[in-house]
Amino acid sequence: FVVSPRFWTHLVMAYAFTFWTCYVLKSEYELIALMRLHFLASEQRRPDQFTVLVRNIPPDPDESVNQLVEHFFLVSHPDHFLTHQVVYNANILSDLVSEKKNLRNWLDFYQRKYNRNQSKRPLMKTGFLGLWGNTVDAIDYYESEVDKLSSKISDERDRITNNPKSIMPAAFVSFKTRWGAAVCSQTQQSRNPTVWLTEWAPEPRDVYWDNLAIPYVSLSIRRLLIAVAFFFLTIFFMIPITFVQSLANIQQIEKATLSSGQSSKSGLVTIASEFVSHQKFIKSLIQGFLPGIALKLFLIFLPSILMLMSKFEGFSSISSLERRSATRYYIFQFINVFLGSIITGTAFQQMDKFLKQSANEIPKTIGASIPMKATFFITYIMVDGWAGIAGEIIRVKPLIMYHLKNFFLVKTEKDRKEAMDPGSLGFNCGEPQIQLYFLLGLVYSVVTPILLPFILVFFALAYVVFRHQIINVYNQEYESAAAFWPDVHGRIITALIVSQLLLMGLLSTKEAVQSTPLLIALPVLTIWFHLFCKGRYEPAFLKYPLQEAMMKDTLERTREPNLNLKGYLQNAYLHPVFKGGDDSDSDNEELQELDDGPKLVPTKRTSRRNAPVPGLRSASSSCLLPEPLNN
Repeated sequence: FVVSPRFWTHLVMAYAFTFWTCYVLKSEYELIALMRLHFLASEQRRPDQFTVLVRNIPPDPDESVNQLVEHFFLVSHPDHFLTHQVVYNANILSDLVSEKKNLRNWLDFYQRKYNRNQSKRPLMKTGFLGLWGNTVDAIDYYESEVDKLSSKISDERDRITNNPKSIMPAAFVSFKTRWGAAVCSQTQQSRNPTVWLTEWAPEPRDVYWDNLAIPYVSLSIRRLLIAVAFFFLTIFFMIPITFVQSLANIQQIEKATLSSGQSSKSGLVTIASEFVSHQKFIKSLIQGFLPGIALKLFLIFLPSILMLMSKFEGFSSISSLERRSATRYYIFQFINVFLGSIITGTAFQQMDKFLKQSANEIPKTIGASIPMKATFFITYIMVDGWAGIAGEIIRVKPLIMYHLKNFFLVKTEKDRKEAMDPGSLGFNCGEPQIQLYFLLGLVYSVVTPILLPFILVFFALAYVVFRHQIINVYNQEYESAAAFWPDVHGRIITALIVSQLLLMGLLSTKEAVQSTPLLIALPVLTIWFHLFCKGRYEPAFLKYPLQEAMMKDTLERTREPNLNLKGYLQNAYLHPVFKGGDDSDSDNEELQELDDGPKLVPTKRTSRRNAPVPGLRSASSSCLLPEPLNN
């Protein structure tokens, strides 16, 4: 066997794609890190710039958690400690408030109904969904239920505020300066590294309050349980992946079955193969588009499952929940959609070889089949990528959900506005989905370049569509200051290394083993590049430079010497159920001018939600902007 000299083209292009990818990644990392520092140095004042979340506060028999936190920080940070807010276990109270809000909506609905026709009082049944039970006056019934819940809410609030056991061993501690908050969040507070744990507090609207009531000790157990559950979820999901690949390889399965001398057939695959054996159009449809559609249907509920798992783990902010869910979603897609499709597809496409060859020959068969799966991934890109972008423009799912809510759930104008809420951009599923196309592009860029035009079309459409959706449609749920980028960078690096390893395996099956040592340098250089970027730019995403904090504090004291910072911070991290009374509305909480968070302005689109004022780089603040991140 003579090795074709054209194999050198693959080697040269592997180096070209690797160096180009690393160059673009470095440029983006530097730019995004600089933009993050510019954002943190902007003039906008936010509570999270002065606040630290303290977890695992040790118990003290002589002092309450409230007193203990105040005394500890008065001693440890006497010149910078300002105020604190302990964390209450208000989950039950939050449920009662939500229930009361729902009952008030029903009360408003029946009152409006009675006002339109006062000749007859509205009636209802007290049973499940109003299908059975005693018939009562609807207005009187809901008024009495609201009064009962108001009493329960008042009792629960008194119980929380007066019962020391309702105070969790966690607190939001605010400081007089950003410098003091930066020092506290980035240092060890006690000789025992397992207590008085500090981290930057998320901004108030980013806090996931339900998880703050989870004891710190149980967090490790929860994360272990979720890791095991995620492992089994990933493994057992190979069953539908195998079914999808069986649809794409009915002909190969039929041939293998006949060649094995098996005259009797059973199962779904056999029935399908017999049915389509004489129907070329149906067979082409099943083998072409149906696998991609079936795979998309199997993945439709996965983001919700992974988000529930992340919530169970106990992360304290919405952004951290989405980051963890996005990481798992990418791992899941890498193992099942990418590797699973290649391995199971190879087993079906080359079933004769798998049944007859020895075990040590199977890796070569799999390596040789990687280019053969390009057709499946092309159809997957068209079904999932192109059609997904088209669906993003039309927003079919939100439209259907709105009409369902409008028909079954909407009772008042307030409910209608909530049903029309477009929500926020789902980073937990959208970002790892795009990362999968990066993986496919890097893997097949050298092996099967015909895949690249389909991916380029997807990215071009995605850029135009998502830019429009982010600006004009979606609401901004929180501001994480590009905290997602290190994860994005790491996943692209992983995809690059995987593409290099698969290329080495593929060339080894082509009797081009002598060219493999030339590719060994690529993973080594890629890992070195990742470590370089991690050490050079990642600290900007994990820590706040003390120099920037001091300059910002100095400028603020000069401009506003009489600023009442304590009044600005004392209610910033109060649980939402303690703000605005029993039936506090989340919309009113966001709009209130109580100096408990960043000032808000309406978005460009007429919306019931709001977005933060964008940080502007003015001439007066140019002295605070960090120097360029040069090498």
